[in-house]
Amino acid sequence: MADESDRLPPLRDIIKQFDLAAKKQLGQNFLLDLNLTARIARTAGDLSRTTVIEVGPGPGGLTRAILAAGAKKVVAVERDDRCIEALNAYLLPAYAKKLEIVAGDALEQDFEALAPAPRRIMANLPYNIATPLLIGWLKRVHADANAFSGFTLMFQSEVADRITAKPRTKAYGRLSIMCQWLCQVRPEFNIDARAFTPPPKIQSTVVTLTPRLAPLAPASWDTMEKVVAAAFGQRRKMLRQSLKSLGLDPAEVGINETARAEELGVEDFAKLARLLENKQP
Repeated sequence: MADESDRLPPLRDIIKQFDLAAKKQLGQNFLLDLNLTARIARTAGDLSRTTVIEVGPGPGGLTRAILAAGAKKVVAVERDDRCIEALNAYLLPAYAKKLEIVAGDALEQDFEALAPAPRRIMANLPYNIATPLLIGWLKRVHADANAFSGFTLMFQSEVADRITAKPRTKAYGRLSIMCQWLCQVRPEFNIDARAFTPPPKIQSTVVTLTPRLAPLAPASWDTMEKVVAAAFGQRRKMLRQSLKSLGLDPAEVGINETARAEELGVEDFAKLARLLENKQP
């Protein structure tokens, strides 16, 4: 039996009909290759019991693939009125019982209120808001490990490298630590810029983040952020200098004070965060 997506018009026809020229100010780069969108959907695994929240569906290429992959439901968050009109005209009638379109800015959404658990976020993220969105989701994961069952996200490859980087590498930094502290992270595959319309100047990478049942090491979100920000704010300086503003002496928790931030593992930063907590009134 043919899937409903097989009866839908080509994405390029929809873009032409609704004048969906990508807007730079919205960070739009549309992925139109249905083989690639299907591959992204498969990467997320079995979605039959999961509500997928998609950020920035655009003309609906990835949305089609997620629905065709058997997602229980898709809640698509879109701020571009042109894209909403196109989704309402074609995708919504085809998947009326499984698709909900939410008009609004993703940065202003309460994602947990959009759908019941288990909920997964999937997106070809607009490059200009990808990191703020991710940090917001991670903060919710810290508060509740069951807030999201996982994330299947596309980033510019430079950001993906930072998310998955290991200690003693150039890309290792604040984003690496906060992501790996709370999630298991795995780069899936790269997507060439030529696959997008319009093609961006950089390559993209699909990344899977799976929340841990508990953080890799205990610490509060606020103190972890403060310690990591201070350490990497002066990443070429020794820790005894970069953490001085927080009143921290790394030697108190057995960390070499002459080490630099990029040499420490996630657990080391959690030790420093707990030390800061203990020093606070």
